[in-house]
Amino acid sequence: MLGFADRMAVVTRSARAIGGALVALAVACEDANEFVAPPPPMVTVRQPEQRPVTEYLDFTGTTDAVAEIEIRARVKGFLLSDHFDEGDTVEQGALLYVIDPAEYQAQVDRAQGAVAVTRAALALAEARLKRLERAVATRAVSEIEVLEGRAERDEAAAQLAAARADLKTAQLELSYTEIRAPIAGRVGRNRVDVGNLVGAGESTLLTTMVQYDPIYAYFDLSEREVLALIDRARERSRGEDRRRQLEQVVIEIGRATDDGYPFAGHMSYADQGVDPGTGTFLIRGVFPNSAFHLVPGLFVRGRTPARERADALLVSERALGADQSGRYVLVVDDEGTVHHQPVVVGSNVDGMRVIESGLAPDDWVIVEGLLRARPGATVNPQRAGATPEPPAAGPDG
Repeated sequence: MLGFADRMAVVTRSARAIGGALVALAVACEDANEFVAPPPPMVTVRQPEQRPVTEYLDFTGTTDAVAEIEIRARVKGFLLSDHFDEGDTVEQGALLYVIDPAEYQAQVDRAQGAVAVTRAALALAEARLKRLERAVATRAVSEIEVLEGRAERDEAAAQLAAARADLKTAQLELSYTEIRAPIAGRVGRNRVDVGNLVGAGESTLLTTMVQYDPIYAYFDLSEREVLALIDRARERSRGEDRRRQLEQVVIEIGRATDDGYPFAGHMSYADQGVDPGTGTFLIRGVFPNSAFHLVPGLFVRGRTPARERADALLVSERALGADQSGRYVLVVDDEGTVHHQPVVVGSNVDGMRVIESGLAPDDWVIVEGLLRARPGATVNPQRAGATPEPPAAGPDG
């Protein structure tokens, strides 16, 4: 057996061995936990696009019919027939209704008879006057008889004129028994059924008609938009009259379900001045509508060319940010440092935004990875369309 001293020597050697192992382990752990800085975040950068653009004024409005007409009975009578289906599109002059014409045809016949009678009376008065004028030369009749003959001739002529006027009135009322479309357009619902008495004491409303082609759209513009529009119109049509100036202003519109502005027309009316109550200016555009894609009362988006620029700078909308000072972009310099760059933006063109000032054509703007970049930090910029560079290798390879 080992003595006490020997046992103590074994314990001491074991303790030393364990202590050495712990020291080595601590040193190894210290080497393994040494801090290694992460690689700079990767972002995508792109230079502003530079190209000619047309800037537009954007506004909203509603469509309205060029003409909306009430079709009413102008004479009294029983509605004999109708000649359309509700909602039909008809041409100007198309027959819509017939009111029983018998009474009015009789009035025309009576008036024609009255014209014939008064015409015969006038012929007789003229013949008698000629006989009297020949007889007065031989003193066979007196001057008074000649004057009476002339008065009878004039009275017969007046009666003939009155009879002819009565005939025209009768013919006009007869024509009102056939109700025709005053315009080309769409007929509304039938308000009165066939067989009913119409025009008794009032002009009975029978139906309505709306003209769809062309169609109007009305817009309210702000004062700033109005001034830009006036300058544009004067620039493009100097020396021309007001009507020609209006026709030179192109307006494009799109419905709520349309992509873009598929319908083109021109301005046809501008109000006398800015409404002081609302600060807006009313304009009207007119648009071809032969396919009836537009109906009255639609909400539409409108735009008109405001300015043409030969070399505009454009950046993607997603590259723009906003803070209390306004709009800005993040740009990266040659050392990969991010900078906050305030900009003044213009109109929206095909999903991109015109930059009025604050950006140079050779600036590299961050378009992707904005959340990984902050002003003053370093990033790994990847130019749009280029193959991304791999991140720097760590100490372990």
